[in-house]
Amino acid sequence: MLSLLLAAASDAPIYWQDLNLSPNALTIGSFALRWYSLAYLAGILLGYWHLSRMIKAPGAPLAQRHADDLFFWCTVGIILGGRLGYATFYTGGDTGLPSLWADPVRLLQLWNGGMSFHGGLIGTVLAVAWVAWQGGLSFLRVMDYIAVCVPFGMLFGRLANFVNGELWGRVAGPDVPWAMVFPDAPGGLARHPSQLYEAALEGALLIVVMLLMFWKTRARWRPGLLAATFAFGMGLARFFVEFYREPDAQLSEFAQQTGLSMGQWLTVPLMAVGLFFIVRALVRPALGSGAPVPAAQ
Repeated sequence: MLSLLLAAASDAPIYWQDLNLSPNALTIGSFALRWYSLAYLAGILLGYWHLSRMIKAPGAPLAQRHADDLFFWCTVGIILGGRLGYATFYTGGDTGLPSLWADPVRLLQLWNGGMSFHGGLIGTVLAVAWVAWQGGLSFLRVMDYIAVCVPFGMLFGRLANFVNGELWGRVAGPDVPWAMVFPDAPGGLARHPSQLYEAALEGALLIVVMLLMFWKTRARWRPGLLAATFAFGMGLARFFVEFYREPDAQLSEFAQQTGLSMGQWLTVPLMAVGLFFIVRALVRPALGSGAPVPAAQ
């Protein structure tokens, strides 16, 4: 980090390889443990730990046994959803890449990369729905608690993208002193380190917002408010950062034709749903307020 700050203070662009980063956290013979895998693991474990703390506070809609089930099923949902989402949104069709749906062997090769946030989100929602249905829990209130924990994984995941030197940003002008040259980026031009922008907005900022809302306000007593705030905030952050992030190579033509990247188009329904449930949560009486609460939660 210090070398990054020193390089940013000079007029010359920063070269990613000069930061001495490696995608592998540990290498033993032919076995390599990647930072990206550790990022997923760290996000899931930290989220589970924090969820276990949250349910000890008054008003929790679930017990520890439900948190344990969520830990397992959400892990499955993140991995399967993320991979299948990537196969659906970023391969096949007009992307120029063969559809992973047609190649089950490559679809299972998670170590080759290719995960979609939106797919992982869908997988997580389905996992929460399953646990809530099995346990007779309020789906919306459980989603509130899960939403507070998700930004941990977003922060670690985006930092891992930066360490991997992938998902770099668009070409930056001379007025961006922290612009960076990534070894695999075309043209050898200095680009926005958009992975760090995403880590800051989708991760660090949302962590602060969600923790403050849960621990310092009565947001958890308004079903859907926390989950909706995360959805809207995540969509808004992703939509903004996509202006600085280079579209996936196979979807660059799609971005030129539509004026927005695939990532931006996918955030539009996310923001719309989030905004709807924010308004819904605020106009309905809070739990424990003494006012009658509609049956549908």
